[in-house]
Amino acid sequence: MQDHATPPPAPSPHPLRWLPEFWGLGQQRLRPQVRMMGLSLLVGVVAGLGAIAFYIACQLTAHYALGGIAGYQPHHPGGEPPLLAAAVRTLRPWWLLVVPVAGGLLSGLLVYKLAPEAEGHGTDAAIAAFHEGQGVIRPRVPLVKLVASAVTIGTGGSGGREGPIAQIGAGFGSLVGKLFHLQPAQRRILMAAGVGAGVAAIFRAPLAGALFAAEILYRSTDFESDVIVPAALASTAAYCTFGLAFGWSPLFTLSPEVVATLGFKSPSQLLAYLMLALFMAALAMLYTRSFYGLARAFGRLPLPRPLKPAVGAFGAGLVAVALYIAFGRDQDLLAVLSSGYGSLQGVLSASAPVADDLRFALVLLVIALGKILTTGLTIGSGGSGGVFGPSMVIGGCGGGALGLLLRHFWPTLVPHPASFVIVGMAGFFAAAAKTPISTLVIVSEMTGNYSLLLPALWVCTLSFLLSDEQSLYRSQVASRSLSPAHRGDYVRDVLVGLSVGEFLAPEPAVVTMRPHDRLPRILDRLNGSANNGLPVTTEDGDYLGMLSLEDVHLAARTPSLDQLLVAADLMCTTAPTLKPDDSLDKALELFVLSDRTDLAVLEGESSRRVVGIVKRVDISSAYLRRVHGGPVEPA
Repeated sequence: MQDHATPPPAPSPHPLRWLPEFWGLGQQRLRPQVRMMGLSLLVGVVAGLGAIAFYIACQLTAHYALGGIAGYQPHHPGGEPPLLAAAVRTLRPWWLLVVPVAGGLLSGLLVYKLAPEAEGHGTDAAIAAFHEGQGVIRPRVPLVKLVASAVTIGTGGSGGREGPIAQIGAGFGSLVGKLFHLQPAQRRILMAAGVGAGVAAIFRAPLAGALFAAEILYRSTDFESDVIVPAALASTAAYCTFGLAFGWSPLFTLSPEVVATLGFKSPSQLLAYLMLALFMAALAMLYTRSFYGLARAFGRLPLPRPLKPAVGAFGAGLVAVALYIAFGRDQDLLAVLSSGYGSLQGVLSASAPVADDLRFALVLLVIALGKILTTGLTIGSGGSGGVFGPSMVIGGCGGGALGLLLRHFWPTLVPHPASFVIVGMAGFFAAAAKTPISTLVIVSEMTGNYSLLLPALWVCTLSFLLSDEQSLYRSQVASRSLSPAHRGDYVRDVLVGLSVGEFLAPEPAVVTMRPHDRLPRILDRLNGSANNGLPVTTEDGDYLGMLSLEDVHLAARTPSLDQLLVAADLMCTTAPTLKPDDSLDKALELFVLSDRTDLAVLEGESSRRVVGIVKRVDISSAYLRRVHGGPVEPA
């Protein structure tokens, strides 16, 4: 009987034989990215240092201006204890009409004398630089923004800290791009990564910072995917830099009793969160419309621009003092000034039900509405600061007010108003800034609690869908396809299916010149040609170089050279050439790189015979025909 034993298995390769292959693949993948990775980390470190400097500047200004002069000590979030011990002082509310005015005047003079781009909220300026300015920000702008915003917020102006930090990170990313002579696309990526790094540092939210940088550029659900990885590296570096100085606690702290009440426990709770989404969408529309309405009103105000922030600051102080007096000198209402984070921390820290839910709900609602007004007065008048921070206060206080109201009538739906504070922050900014994903993450990182991800996802999605087209950031564009930064990408996508050969006649009769042809003959042939360039060939038709109409006419300005200059003297031997099977997107790239209007088409790799000429205008015509559905015709 024949033995059919299975053959022995082949010897396995040595375990170290894969190392060269792995090393080669690693080099192939990482080598083009090493420089961008290193620069992203550098941008993140600088953004973190900028966040440290700005945080200290805000704290010191508020301590001596609001605390020392007006006797007002704003409450701090749990993760940000005050740097200096607050002296016990009697509140002098009328000084809150003076101190913000002084800050607004100083901020206005700094901005309009040194860097007018630092006006308003800095994130919008960074978005505009991405889409319209090829990622270029003047180096002085972040420094002016830092000082002016610290003065504005530290003296009681209602503004956020993310705008200045985002502009610092974006400004340094732009500077690095210029120093290393990066292409505009890479410079834009570094600038956007700087925006994310600033948010990651100042809000202790690295993941949200990376997503924010990619999402904030558009009003739709589009993401700038190329930004995410560099922004992730920059955000990590910025978060670690800031954390080394001020610790690793989240911005807002939650007591164990509050944490125990959070979470999603029943689908019936989605009904209450649906009401929250509707309320946040309506509140966001009120915020964006009032903000830009006040900005337009200040724009028409017949005053010198440096004085307008002082007028806005006076209005913000007047609103705060009026609310303080109207509510029986309740200092909680003064949260409409400065950052206002203490009002959120008060609700998030409450371990027991509030004694009078309805009154407390009214106080939170008034803070939310008052914050809308004071932010519009402060930033809309030209004051320097961000709009993200006030949005957290508006959404959190508005959500907390609705949560207290619902708990009063249906306690089982809302175990603790802290859940509506947290989800309200997310839903409001998702509607106001059109950033549902990054906002969903940022409030989780800011509170160090992820048990409300499902309700936050529900509310962010609905509030985003229910919101209108008006955004807090006017420099956002509707989608990638409408961004000037990507206009060329979409042209190439349209042209990628077309080849150069489709533009050549079946038997091309190309007008060519010989190397010994003199200038008068060249001029005569150019004048009789529909092209702005002519190829120079040998007697056998092999390509030697390209003549351009501009160079020939320049030489013709000197009549004495007519019989001296020949085609060999004027032709460009480095002009790129095309082949019939080359795609039009490649032709477009060569036109841009060479800055020429006509390129010669050669027969193939091995043949240098000229078979035609393609003009840049041919590509424009092909693009229009392809977009509008017409046939592609040969040149």
